[in-house]
Amino acid sequence: MRTSVEALLVLSFGGPEGPDDVRPFLENVTRGRGVPPERLDEVEQHYRHFGGVSPINARNRELISAISERTELPVYFGNRNWHPMIENTVAEMARDGIGTALVFATSAYGGYSACRQYQEDIVRARKAVGERAPRLIKLRHFFDHPQFIGANADAVRTARTGLPSDVAELARLVFTAHSVPVAFDATGGPPAEGGYRYSRQVAEAARLVAAELGVGAYDVVWQSRSGPPQVPWLEPDVGDHLTALHERGVPAVVVAPVGFVSDHVEVIWDLDHELREQAAELGMGFARAATAGPDPRFADMVVELIAEQVHEFAPRGLGEVPRGGCTRNGTLCAPLCCEPPPRRRT
Repeated sequence: MRTSVEALLVLSFGGPEGPDDVRPFLENVTRGRGVPPERLDEVEQHYRHFGGVSPINARNRELISAISERTELPVYFGNRNWHPMIENTVAEMARDGIGTALVFATSAYGGYSACRQYQEDIVRARKAVGERAPRLIKLRHFFDHPQFIGANADAVRTARTGLPSDVAELARLVFTAHSVPVAFDATGGPPAEGGYRYSRQVAEAARLVAAELGVGAYDVVWQSRSGPPQVPWLEPDVGDHLTALHERGVPAVVVAPVGFVSDHVEVIWDLDHELREQAAELGMGFARAATAGPDPRFADMVVELIAEQVHEFAPRGLGEVPRGGCTRNGTLCAPLCCEPPPRRRT
């Protein structure tokens, strides 16, 4: 054993688990970003449509249970925006005497929100706990890991079987991921390494899943954008794209949320609710592939990422796009990786 690792921390975004949690959760998510109250009012109704409960915490607890069955390491759970908050979890780890732990963040990709912000969460939590805080090592990006690609590919296969037989083979495969401001996507990392650009990694994951399926024609689109309309975000939007496919005579779609590892409200509202309704209004067949997280291979992958650190297990990846995160020799992300663009002065 090369590194004395004593625990794993599963670090995620967080989500409300009851109606009273919704507004405080959204205020945590948007604090310091100048989001108007009326936008929070709108999003709050999305959560209340599902009883004020996001599925993300339950899915993460299921993942933790699956990981715990596969490793002897104690597995802790912390969130950025809702309980259990990472600061409290790291304090618990310190009380338990944990000196060094690995961190699995529930995002496969690079980029500021998908990667760098989790590094900031770790720094903030360790600072809050003080000198007793354990050393925390974030595991690498895994967007091209064979287990992640295989789980997503099988989810598409299963989703396609839910379409009427006369359109199943004609259905267009559409990959989606959460949109981000174009300026954030442009801060992709060291140019010499090609950058850990979020959109580039999402496109690579989509390419690999399509290749696994033997599909040559597919689309990569974006969803769940927010913010002022004058700020450019990654496009095309999935709703706009669905309309365009309808105008081209495409009879059905299989939508694969490859940008997400778990269902949460932005998946089940934006896709299962809004996009499904839009497809019905257009008379198009619609199927949504499951996210990869519940697939047993996903927990297998997490254990393999742990083994890269603890047992010098050789990293596996199918793609040609650079991955960031902690490598086998303990090197952390490059200094310029996934940094946010400078804020404009007003």
